[in-house]
Amino acid sequence: MKKIVILGSTGSVGQQTLSVIRLFPDELQVVGLTAGDNTELLLEQMQEFQPKFIGCKNPSVLPKEALIDNCQILSPKEMVQLDEVDCVVAATVGTAALHPIIKAIESGKDIILSNKESIVMAGALVTSLAEKHNVSILPVDSEPSAIWQCLRGEDKEISRIIITASGGALRHKSLDDLHTVTPEEALKHPTWTMGKKITVDSATLMNKGFEVIESKWLFNVPWDKIEVVVHHQSIIHSMVEFIDGSVKAQISPPDMRLPIHYALFYPKRVENSVIEKFNPSVTKSLTFEELDHGRYPCFDIAIECGTKGHTYPSVLNAADEIAVDLFLKNQIRFTDIPLLVESVISKHNPTSDPNIEEIMMADAWARNLAREWKS
Repeated sequence: MKKIVILGSTGSVGQQTLSVIRLFPDELQVVGLTAGDNTELLLEQMQEFQPKFIGCKNPSVLPKEALIDNCQILSPKEMVQLDEVDCVVAATVGTAALHPIIKAIESGKDIILSNKESIVMAGALVTSLAEKHNVSILPVDSEPSAIWQCLRGEDKEISRIIITASGGALRHKSLDDLHTVTPEEALKHPTWTMGKKITVDSATLMNKGFEVIESKWLFNVPWDKIEVVVHHQSIIHSMVEFIDGSVKAQISPPDMRLPIHYALFYPKRVENSVIEKFNPSVTKSLTFEELDHGRYPCFDIAIECGTKGHTYPSVLNAADEIAVDLFLKNQIRFTDIPLLVESVISKHNPTSDPNIEEIMMADAWARNLAREWKS
């Protein structure tokens, strides 16, 4: 019985994780759940999965009569360090997961990682800690999961990693039309059902820049060996080319439950009858296109910050988070997102080899500056 804590259980990935756990009650047990403001859904999850520990942004709003016997309210950082926890699913969006992830690693817990922001901000710190404490970081985003699966059983002699990108919800819009895009349009992803932040990041391709940074740290691959190609069908989730010219690809219909399922049961492969299987006669054709850098300036901004290192990635992540939030609130235009992010980055005085406190200071500085930005 694998005992699991889910950080962000009411979000998209958190809910899909629970949908997998629900199918395997004899093998997977929910020990703890944390959420933000969606306490109504959290209470429903508590009733079904009966965790021993819960947490939310404002615990005082939880009705005492709704708490299950012997259920304790803990902070995420407290919860992930418990001896009875085997692994932590980091399903929250943004910087909130970074401190709990570090505490979990220091406590020897494996990390099932959906929160790519923690690796973007602190890739060197997180991966070195994981190595020190002999902890596995198991990615559940479809692209890094695909790379991980392709590398499994292979040596490290690779020629390149090829990350696929859907192109997002606005891929067929003209560049002129992007100026008037509404949040509702940006959130209509053609192949994936995801949270709002990551869906907008998919439309700007900032998300793909984050995945390049994530891949560099998770798989210890040089920047010049990571490429991105546009693949509208979202069937091939990424590929790895080896030095002999062989290419391995991970192929499946777009469904986050598959990489979640794989990570939960790693190193075993376990049958899951509810996940749709790949049918080539239905898919018929798979297409690829070169990335149009003029359409996706956020991608180049992300790669530049990733290769510069220091505290630039932390500033990148924070500025993007504020920019997306302002766009979703109709306070800036879609095309203002890269302008805001680039403006904040241009004013940053980086710190080399930052510790966690310096990373969070850069994050806070960038957020404050981004909120003051005027187009």
